[in-house]
Amino acid sequence: MTAERVNPPDLSPPAGFSHAVVAAGSRLVFLAGQTALDTDGKVVGDTLPEQFARALTNLLAALRAVGGTPADLARVTVYATDVAAYRTHARELGRIWRELAGRDYPAMAVVEVVRLWDERAVVELDGFAVLP
Repeated sequence: MTAERVNPPDLSPPAGFSHAVVAAGSRLVFLAGQTALDTDGKVVGDTLPEQFARALTNLLAALRAVGGTPADLARVTVYATDVAAYRTHARELGRIWRELAGRDYPAMAVVEVVRLWDERAVVELDGFAVLP
């Protein structure tokens, strides 16, 4: 994929996301929502950062299974059961993102939800990628 990350000067500077991503490629990959499920289908991690790391690892595993890389992500949505906690941990979550996915940030949004499918889950990530 070729991706142009666009961050217009008339918008606030982005931190940990891109305002727009112009992607060119031939394959669209839609990634299902991933929580902190282990291979047995149980939520692991007691803290938001622990669950975020596992959910992102799961999302990237699905992407890699189809031949993609983190740089191919065009859009990611984060669903959090507590946005205030997400903001509190933003620096740590950003560090986790950079360690697992690098600095080619997709267009992103964080949305607070009442709950997720699994009652123990506090965060879920979904998205789409464009592959060459």
